[in-house]
Amino acid sequence: MSTLQTVSVVDALSDTLRARVLDGHLQPGASLVEADVAAEFGVSRPTARAAITFLVHEGLLRHQAHKSAHVPVLSRADVEDLFLVRIPLELGIVGAVVAQGPPPMDAERAVDALAAVPSGAPHSVFVEADLDFHRALVRAVDSPRLSRLYAALSGEIHLSMVQSRYVLGRDRIAREHREVFQALEAGDAALAEERMRAHLEGAREALASRLDGGASAVEAS
Repeated sequence: MSTLQTVSVVDALSDTLRARVLDGHLQPGASLVEADVAAEFGVSRPTARAAITFLVHEGLLRHQAHKSAHVPVLSRADVEDLFLVRIPLELGIVGAVVAQGPPPMDAERAVDALAAVPSGAPHSVFVEADLDFHRALVRAVDSPRLSRLYAALSGEIHLSMVQSRYVLGRDRIAREHREVFQALEAGDAALAEERMRAHLEGAREALASRLDGGASAVEAS
């Protein structure tokens, strides 16, 4: 098998394992044993190891010496730490987008797509649509370093949303995204940052509360 084919198999296996984690098929705390993954998918153990390692780097799995990789059980402290980085980062992104001119069309499309997600769609589908808006703003800044930094956080952001499940309502999330976009469209940096801060701080508190077992059962991202 050529190197290109090997990379392709690793990518495909990583995608499959990622979907299992983000769709909740692999529950928090579940282990991924290299030999079991290799046997289930009919791949070599080095291929299984490479796919698992890729997800560890994304923050979707954790791995300790002499133990199998596992899906992390996120806590309030994890969420607080994640948003400690995420909030100032995304406020900076909003300011940079306004400074560059009109917001990108793919951000508007992401806002429309989020509002159009059917009520019965799987939670992971809504979460992915939610993140598409934030990623569109990152792309608009056109900074390779920013893109790498946000990509490094994206796995844990997605995982925190999947594990919390019932926090802010879907309608509220869609409305807040549209309000941020409207402020960007108006070129009002202060208002855009205010709305983004309120959006992220609300998400942080609801996610942390849910992971502590204290949130109300209102579905959201």
